[in-house]
Amino acid sequence: MELGVIGLGRMGQIVVDRTLEAGHDVVAFDLEPEAVATAADAGAEPADSVADLVDRLGDDKCIWLMVPAGAAVDATLEELEGHLDEDDVVVDGGNSYFEDSVRRAESTPAAYLDCGTSGGPAGAHLGFSLMVGGPEWAYDELTPVFDAVATGPDGHERMGPAGSGHYVKMVHNGVEYALMQAYGEGFELLHEGRYDLDLESVASVWNNGAVIRSWLLELCEEAFREEGTDLGDVADRIEGGSTGTWTVQEGLEQEVPLPLIYTALGERFGSRADDGRFSRRLANRLRYGFGRHEVPRRE
Repeated sequence: MELGVIGLGRMGQIVVDRTLEAGHDVVAFDLEPEAVATAADAGAEPADSVADLVDRLGDDKCIWLMVPAGAAVDATLEELEGHLDEDDVVVDGGNSYFEDSVRRAESTPAAYLDCGTSGGPAGAHLGFSLMVGGPEWAYDELTPVFDAVATGPDGHERMGPAGSGHYVKMVHNGVEYALMQAYGEGFELLHEGRYDLDLESVASVWNNGAVIRSWLLELCEEAFREEGTDLGDVADRIEGGSTGTWTVQEGLEQEVPLPLIYTALGERFGSRADDGRFSRRLANRLRYGFGRHEVPRRE
């Protein structure tokens, strides 16, 4: 099938590459000409504007947006509005707020799929986990592409109506915050405790059969291997926080207690003060491990 991709950053380029590798055709556009050139080198048909991308697609258009959440999504949809009809499909693969996705689904002429995307650039060779909300027929239409971009048929699922995909991804990220906090606290106690431990070795043995083994724990092992047991010059500052904030806000609205996620979010905000917490420094480095986010470092 043919897919248009708008937004060719790290994640968007992975969507292009995996879709092409599965034998599908891709038309690609980004505001940065260099990003379009990279997609073209991979085999995509380059477009020089949103309108040009739409013109290059067939009658039943399928377009994947991988642009920053918020105003950029609305601006792109506004550009697309006059070019789409009810037989077309638009996928929002970014970290949009689920209520924004519901609003966009109601106002967009095409079928709108909100697609929570997990796996990050570091997991690109394995494929993503995709949590999709929106019309079932549109999800079925895009299944060949979802198979390609995800880890395979088991790596994606329709969660329900509009907004549900980004809702599930929001909660996923809240859980991620809590897991990072738990690993950070455990390793902080080991680091500050009564034994002189090689934390890479601890993480390695935990990753071989232990109840708490996971990809995040593998990334802890990677962090200690590359930075050292004391994490070198990794700073006590954890960026991000939007999806965790949304998760906590939803918990308050639904009267569902989320003490672990709330505490992890508080630790993330508290890391903006300079008190040198080891657990926060590890969480900082873990964000590089799974998402290749920049690592703030101590001077």
